[in-house]
Amino acid sequence: MSDNTDTDATPDPDREASDAGEEEASTNGAKQDPDEPASEPSADEPSDQPEDRWGGEGETSETTLGSDVQVDGESELEGDEENLLGGLEIDSTADIEVPDRLVDQVIGQDHARDVIKKAAKQRRHVMMIGSPGTGKSMLAKAMSQLLPREELQDVLVYHNPDDGNEPKVRTVPGGKGEQIVEAHKEEARKRNQMRTFLMWIIIAIVIGYALILVQQVLLGILAAGVIYLAFRYGSRGSDAMIPNLLVNNANQKTAPFEDATGAHAGALLGDVRHDPFQSGGMETPSHDRVEPGAIHQANKGVLFVDEINTLDIRSQQKLMTAIQEGEFSITGQSERSSGAMVQTEPVPCDFIMIAAGNLDAMENMHPALRSRIKGYGYEVYMDDTIEDDPEMRRKYARFVAQEVENDGRLPHFTEEAVQEIILEARRRAGRKGHLSLKFRDLGGLVRVAGDIARAEDRDRTERADVLQAKRRSRSIEQQLADNYIERRKDYELTVNQGDVIGRVNGLAVMGEDSGIVLPVMAEVSPSQGPGQVIATGQLKEMAEEAVQNVSAIIKKFSDEDISEKDVHIQFVQAGEGGVDGDSASITVATAVISALEDVPVKQNLAMTGSLSVRGDVLPVGGVTHKIEAAAKSGLDTVIIPEANTQDVMIEDEYEDMIEIIPVSHISEVLEVALTGEAEKDSLVDRLKSITGKALEHEVGRQSGGSPSPQ
Repeated sequence: MSDNTDTDATPDPDREASDAGEEEASTNGAKQDPDEPASEPSADEPSDQPEDRWGGEGETSETTLGSDVQVDGESELEGDEENLLGGLEIDSTADIEVPDRLVDQVIGQDHARDVIKKAAKQRRHVMMIGSPGTGKSMLAKAMSQLLPREELQDVLVYHNPDDGNEPKVRTVPGGKGEQIVEAHKEEARKRNQMRTFLMWIIIAIVIGYALILVQQVLLGILAAGVIYLAFRYGSRGSDAMIPNLLVNNANQKTAPFEDATGAHAGALLGDVRHDPFQSGGMETPSHDRVEPGAIHQANKGVLFVDEINTLDIRSQQKLMTAIQEGEFSITGQSERSSGAMVQTEPVPCDFIMIAAGNLDAMENMHPALRSRIKGYGYEVYMDDTIEDDPEMRRKYARFVAQEVENDGRLPHFTEEAVQEIILEARRRAGRKGHLSLKFRDLGGLVRVAGDIARAEDRDRTERADVLQAKRRSRSIEQQLADNYIERRKDYELTVNQGDVIGRVNGLAVMGEDSGIVLPVMAEVSPSQGPGQVIATGQLKEMAEEAVQNVSAIIKKFSDEDISEKDVHIQFVQAGEGGVDGDSASITVATAVISALEDVPVKQNLAMTGSLSVRGDVLPVGGVTHKIEAAAKSGLDTVIIPEANTQDVMIEDEYEDMIEIIPVSHISEVLEVALTGEAEKDSLVDRLKSITGKALEHEVGRQSGGSPSPQ
């Protein structure tokens, strides 16, 4: 789905002039002189000069690896597909300089990066939707560095002598709040010292009077106690004059960034602590019990909420109010708490909202909240992959250096180790000529490889460590799939030789990166009523629809009258997750045709592919993992859609183990899969005469007309 995202957006020339916020952020970077004011580019500046138009970085040396990574002779490297580092010549990642600003560390999400910079400049809200691990939270943090720090405010809450349950709110420039509180504390301390001095003088006089004149020691002690309690009770009034520093930005070097992901109502919107002592002079003043929420701490900064749909509807409604008004009163969130009686004056919460989530986040998100973000900001879809070119490979090398530097404990990676990481990024992309942008998963691979090298007390992480890390960092789905394959071998459930009627080795994926062999069996039997197609194996909606599409082809193709026959289709040991998607369509069709015509199917091969009602074989997802699963199961041939040929990037160890046969029509599938030359040739000829010839690989050429792989 990343194909639908505009990743080719080029910066507008108007963006070249940095505003005050970007000047501040640039001083936090490594390239711009803090004392040098930002200036407009000269009119005669060469148009092809490489620079970050937003960051103000114009250096082009080999060690300047900011948003644009340049090397000498780049024009000669554009077509060099074998240079995995895109022309970088390094001994290890220690030679690569990592930019200080987060916005310059973001890789691949050019469209989202431009939107974040524009949103920071114009103070717009942003909603980012995409797969986990593609850089949403990193971009949100980057925005906080681009916002001006000069506008930060401290928020103070004061006692209201007229109504204690409605504390007053005051805002002051950032850093002034501590000074005000200290001044009030010093004044209260002086008053208490004077009051304490006066109290001890009075107590001494009373005790002296009781001992010397009245000679009643007990009366003197009781009188002294009453005086002590009276002074202590009276001192609480002066303590109530000390304001509560609700939001303190004294030590904030950049605009605030608050991650409110999964926050409950009190943490998000603010709360008032419960006070068990509500009278008798022992209660805590209401203004001292006020607690800020994330929306208040993010004032003049960024509020980031990932998985926005997990917030309950009431919280989303109140969040919408805070966005609209720019201020929100704090009250107790628990109905049974004494804090529910307290409600402050409106507290400033002028933040930039960055909402994030997967595609399902939009389903449970309050439509009014989404409208508010969209109406005053941007919606961005995060790419999953990006085109593989020398510039991107250099940035991936910098990504490895960033992960090593951020971790602080990993040995730097050698050139060969970085190349292996880039090869893995290609493989995980699942598309020819692309690299994966799921950097969280790739970062996990980097850390595991570094841990392996560190455990062996080496000062460099080598290629062998990356290869070992790939085996150790297998996902749960991969481990389950490998265990599943081994168990099937133990019980001889995987048939990889001979010929069987009505049985085909299908291929499926578990999770996103694990392939399994899923046999499909078909049987045709007389019906006691109208003929029907019966499929078992916990099929989900899309899989059931795929079976119905296959039945349409069978009815058109078969010479036999199947109106009085039942076609039984079984997905053998599909598991608790059932079968989803239509990638088993050609498998089902082959099994049913084999059962109808009584022609055996070769068991040394497996297949995957979607099928149209005209018999065209359409592309599917996960072909690389499916092919590797077939190889692990002892199969030596795999049939895949011709349109998926460019997506195959199997590991070197499997290349000699399996033959890959691309097809574009069901007739080609039958020609490869069925045995018995006379019967097979008759079937194929009959199918071609009914559905038309195999369209001469038309599907493989129609890259824009085929649906997305399932």
